[in-house]
Parts: sequence; structure tokens; C-alpha cells
Amino acid sequence: MCLILFAWHVHPRYRLVLAANRDEFHARASAPAAFWEDQPHLLGGRDLESMGTWLGVTRSGRVAAVTNVRDGRNDVPPNAPSRGQLASDFLRGAVAPAQFAARTSREGPAYRGFNLLVGDRDALWWTSNRGDGALRLEPGIYGVANDLLDTPWPKVTAGKAALERVLRSGPSLANLLALLDDIHVFADHELPDTGVGLERERMLAPVRIVSPLYGTRCSSAVLVEAGGGTQFAERSYAPDGSEQASVYYALKNAA
Repeated sequence: MCLILFAWHVHPRYRLVLAANRDEFHARASAPAAFWEDQPHLLGGRDLESMGTWLGVTRSGRVAAVTNVRDGRNDVPPNAPSRGQLASDFLRGAVAPAQFAARTSREGPAYRGFNLLVGDRDALWWTSNRGDGALRLEPGIYGVANDLLDTPWPKVTAGKAALERVLRSGPSLANLLALLDDIHVFADHELPDTGVGLERERMLAPVRIVSPLYGTRCSSAVLVEAGGGTQFAERSYAPDGSEQASVYYALKNAA
């Protein structure tokens, strides 16, 4: 993922409301969201090169999502493992979010820059190998793109404001997907400087990126009900930015 907007224990019906865009090279082989044959309790898209995921949920109420950190000034660790494995490892297992986040913080230097969000019915944690360790999240509205949690990049600030409006009007999978469908390009003076050059910063700036080689591959919406059920939707996009297939799932509360 390259943008995750979420509200934790803000809405009376949903303990977690999440909207996220996955930005990736269009040539990278991926499977759309589905239950995995080898992990039938796990629902999410799948990166077919590393076999991890950018966002997933489980029938037992676990959720995980990951973004990369964009930093054109730092070297990439040699033979770095896939960041998508962090999310899928959490979803496969039963380790508590606090323990998993703490372990990931210790092991973080082996990976390229990442943000990781992991949670269950009781707690939601964020960690990054560019931050100061793991953080248990209090109730509130959050956003993370390709820098640390709540770094006020334009897409994060605009996205959080849009999510707040959705929470007031009544969240649904449809209006979460709609808030992610924003291709507005921000002014140059608003853009971050991550060391990749102004032209690339412009291309990467919108909430939904449209570009023939690299762009938003899919948008995802997740509603986790206070009682434990989960609604999940994913909408895929072609390299020209046109909408492709959408999938919808409803997971009942499970032990």
C-alpha cells in the first residue's frame, strides 16, 4: 500500500474504518483480493512474486497493512526481504499485535523502508523501520503514505479530512472507495522532497496515481464492526487509470 487512511474506535458501529490505495508497478504480478487456498482464513490481495500481501484481514478479526517509505537518498539493504511478508506473517499467526510490532521494530533494519499496521479485536499498533519503535494507537483518525504516520503530506491531510466527512455522513464501502478515487495533483510547493526529483514527486502526489508504468493498482475499503463482522471491498485499476473489476466480501464474526 502507499496510502492508508483509517479511523480507530471513532464511529459507534465500526471499531475500524479503513481506506487504502496500493501503488505498484503494473508489471508486477498480483492476485486480486480473495481467500487464500493455503490460508483459507485469510482474505487479501497477493503479490505473486513474494507471496505476501499489502492488506489483509482474517475471519478472527486480525488486520494488517503495509506501505513503503520513499527515500531516494538512502541505500537499499542487500537481499532485503519483501515487506509484504510482514503483513502476511502477522495474518497467518496468532502473535498479539504488541508483540509482533515490537519484534518487527527489532528486525526492521533488514528491510527497505516500511510502515506496518497490525491489529486485532483489542488493539491496533503501528511501527516503521524509519521511526522510534512501535506505537499502540489510541482512538482517532490517522493517515500514512510513504513517510511516518501522520506526516502531513498533501494526500494524507486531504485524505484524513475526506475520511472525517465520511464518518459524519455514515461510512460504507462505496463511499470509502469514492474518497480514494481522487487524481487531483497538488501544487509544487505542497509536495514533499524525498530525493526522487520534482517530476516524480508530481506523479506520485495524488491520492490515486495514474501512470502507465507505476500507479494505483487497487483501492481497498474495510469496515470492522464492533461486534466482530468485517466488510471488505477491492477495486482494481488498469495502467491507463480505468476501473476494472471490483470484489466484495462479508466475513461473519468468528472465534
